[in-house]
Amino acid sequence: MKRVLITGSSRGIGKAIALEVARQGYDPVLHYCGNREAALATAAEVQALGATGTLLQFDCADRVQTRTVIENDIAQNGCYYGVICNAGVADDNPFPVLEEEQWDRVIRTDLDGLYNVLKPIVMPMISERIRGRIIALSSISGLVGNRGQVNYSAAKAGIIGAAKALAIELAKRNITVNCIAPGIIDTDMIQGLPVDEVKKAIPMRRFGKAEEVAALACFLLSENAGYITRQVISINGGMF
Repeated sequence: MKRVLITGSSRGIGKAIALEVARQGYDPVLHYCGNREAALATAAEVQALGATGTLLQFDCADRVQTRTVIENDIAQNGCYYGVICNAGVADDNPFPVLEEEQWDRVIRTDLDGLYNVLKPIVMPMISERIRGRIIALSSISGLVGNRGQVNYSAAKAGIIGAAKALAIELAKRNITVNCIAPGIIDTDMIQGLPVDEVKKAIPMRRFGKAEEVAALACFLLSENAGYITRQVISINGGMF
């Protein structure tokens, strides 16, 4: 069974991806940072679908911890076929009052976290000649920007640039690298939004579902997606 690491998989989009990955016959490796109770609940659902549901705990912003945990898991259980970099945080404020800590927290978790997770994974993929899949979750904010999200938009745009460059480097190894850029998805992260006003900006007049993002991620994991790389696929109800 091919192993797929999904970061930030205890809830929201990450959890939906983990469950769909298990349904499609892969063995999801579940990452969480602090919410162990939610991670255990996700693991139980994954295991009910017949997968191992290995749990890994680390802070994506902590380079040493991330590398150590991932390297130990690969040594004990084998290399990953795929990795889905989903973990991220938002900490919004208009730029004039955006604090240094808010900038650093988002950049270190969302953008540095991409490097921290992928660095110990890519060489083992190459060494074992795995025709693997790397998928990074960006955002509509990384494509068009968003008011009050200079830090988040910067991180998500950086993810796109990094993924496109990495895709070129890994193409001859038959390892694909793609981005998914969700719009407004119905998860905990949209709490507090003026729902009716936001929906007016979406041509489909609804929020996306985490399961819809998960279905796209699983297609990109599949053999049928082997010739798709260096792409950013938006899933946003037609917002632009």
